[in-house]
Amino acid sequence: MKERYSRQQLFKPIGTSGQAKISERHVLVVGAGALGTSNAESLVRAGVGKITIIDRDYVEWSNLQRQQLYSEQDASEGLPKAIAAKKRLTQVNSSVDIQAVVMDATSESLAPLLKDVDVVVDATDNFDIRLIINDLTQKHNIPWVYGSCVSSTGMSYTILPQKTPCLQCLLNAAPIAGATCDTAGVISPAVQVVAAYQTTEVLKLLVEDYQAIRPSLVTFDLWNNQHYTMNVEKAKKENCPSCGVAPTYPHLSYEYQTKTEVLCGRDTVQIRPKHATESLDELVERLASFGEVKRNPYLVSVIYESYRIVFFQDGRTFVHGTNNIEKAKSIYYRLVG
Repeated sequence: MKERYSRQQLFKPIGTSGQAKISERHVLVVGAGALGTSNAESLVRAGVGKITIIDRDYVEWSNLQRQQLYSEQDASEGLPKAIAAKKRLTQVNSSVDIQAVVMDATSESLAPLLKDVDVVVDATDNFDIRLIINDLTQKHNIPWVYGSCVSSTGMSYTILPQKTPCLQCLLNAAPIAGATCDTAGVISPAVQVVAAYQTTEVLKLLVEDYQAIRPSLVTFDLWNNQHYTMNVEKAKKENCPSCGVAPTYPHLSYEYQTKTEVLCGRDTVQIRPKHATESLDELVERLASFGEVKRNPYLVSVIYESYRIVFFQDGRTFVHGTNNIEKAKSIYYRLVG
């Protein structure tokens, strides 16, 4: 057992003292999909003292191509991802305290999980949750590492409260939104590169090597052999509502969050985003790859799998075919990103 981390301890920036710090730290991984499973496995192998994994979804066959902790049996049984991840990670390193939480990530559900957390890893699939993470970590002064990937591209950025621009700052300064895995697909190497950037930054934070933290936003396209780093230091804004001199943490407020409700007797969930993200014409183009699209001057509808999704001009969306809010939200984010 003494040799378990010997190669990691031979790496001078970590050493024996750094390994001792790692073994005492607590990391929260939000999302147990491709990025979440890759980060979690690397951190468990590195000997992080405690890891909490939160995810609302279950393992499906399409996950197995890139979500490395899961097996065919997990998909056959439809195990919740957090539970399946814990099962596998415990086999990897039984000395790590692994907490699996099966629930939707909201401002209310995430806040209690932040107690004693040293770093948060973003492994989510939508910006509603990321902006909630951003506000919560700013409010509680916890560093977090943003990451995303789609197609053969990816990006990562480390956010240090009171020091670096936050995600809200970057949304106005850098091109960090775009397609989704359900519209453009994703290859496993892109996942691994983003996760490698994220896990490395987490280790730097855990051993308190703040001088080594990468200050730039890194982006890449593996298929087209492109790699960029973007200096975003000037993106930080004094009047930012999330990290400025007088923060209000808007994304923790109800009016800034996506609203959902089950429509009585209709096997339908209504989703009301905080604002309409696209025009109906743009939606028609985006949804064409998912199924048969119909539109009139007031709405656009698409048949996706066994569901009919209707988008209204004011941004409201009906997901017909389920009364499960989490399932409806998952379908919604697959279609609109």
